[in-house]
Amino acid sequence: MAAVVWFTNLRTGNTSLLDKVARLLKNTGLEAVIAPRDLVAIKLHFGETGNMAYIRPPFVRRVVDLVKDRGGRPFLTDANTLYVGTRANSVDHLETAIRNGFDYAVAGAPLIIADGLTGKDYVKVPIPGQHFKEVNIGSAAYHADAMVVMSHFKCHELTGFGGAVKNMGMGLGSRSGKQQMHSDVLPKIKEDKCTGCAKCTEWCPSDAIEMQPWEGNKKGQKAYILDKKCWGCGECTVTCQFNAIRVSWRTTPEAAQEKMAEYALGAIQGKTGKVIYISFVTNVSPDCDCFGHNDHPIVQDIGILSSLDPVALDKACYDLVNAQPALAGSVIEGCSTGEDKFQMVHPGINPLIQLQHAEKIGLGIMQYELRRI
Repeated sequence: MAAVVWFTNLRTGNTSLLDKVARLLKNTGLEAVIAPRDLVAIKLHFGETGNMAYIRPPFVRRVVDLVKDRGGRPFLTDANTLYVGTRANSVDHLETAIRNGFDYAVAGAPLIIADGLTGKDYVKVPIPGQHFKEVNIGSAAYHADAMVVMSHFKCHELTGFGGAVKNMGMGLGSRSGKQQMHSDVLPKIKEDKCTGCAKCTEWCPSDAIEMQPWEGNKKGQKAYILDKKCWGCGECTVTCQFNAIRVSWRTTPEAAQEKMAEYALGAIQGKTGKVIYISFVTNVSPDCDCFGHNDHPIVQDIGILSSLDPVALDKACYDLVNAQPALAGSVIEGCSTGEDKFQMVHPGINPLIQLQHAEKIGLGIMQYELRRI
């Protein structure tokens, strides 16, 4: 049994790439996914300030129009980032999205940050995972009736590559969820930065933070984490506005990929038959779009793919990239056809672990049938 993945190259002839996107999604089954009056989350990455590799807004506009043609009510969404950049809260995130061309005048749909102003607006979703029994998914995406996942396929410094699975899992996890995916280490307090505001105690779900006297603090108290009670949810890390609770990035690429796949499973709970995926294998940059820059692509632009199965879609994108020779001037110049480009860019990371685990937990299957238009 194989999942169907539709593919189009970037040749246009007498048509346009926008029309080819429409044909891809129609062939994949968009009409069955979107029903009249559905609230439709269009999940994408708005790009960090300074990065230019993200999906071009006119492609998003065509998808918005297709959803509206079906009677759906689309909105563009992504969740806030864990790292401190230009998308760590909704105000900065929305300004970045608009600056990068995703305003209503261009995209034709409103922008809603999935996990709210500071990453606290999420739903705990039960899943049958190996690492998690529940995951924190941005509420706007969770409450949507249907979803179109638009992914830019590229390399990634922790997971080897980023595609549909990463776009959903890491992308729709709340800020505390991102902490869970990125770390296997319990948080610690930086005593010299703690102001004693006690806000972290309000958000700790396990009552693992208490205030204790401390002469070095003007308020005479500081936060203290009780390791025996702490379960590492990361809520305190994203609550502290003074950077007094360390963000821990300590994990293995294998664990991060498996956790990410489990979060992706949580992102589509309650949406059976209501999610469609489209990936752009263009500007295949060496690192994530979360960087404030993007390097020379590692291979030539290949095309656009769509499927109802995110695992099969990612595997097809992965195979197409590896079938290409590396571009001259790229970080892997000289890498030949058939070599694993992602492991060449980020040695020591097996990027297929995310797909193997995703298949294991029932997110999709890696075997695919590629159909071309």
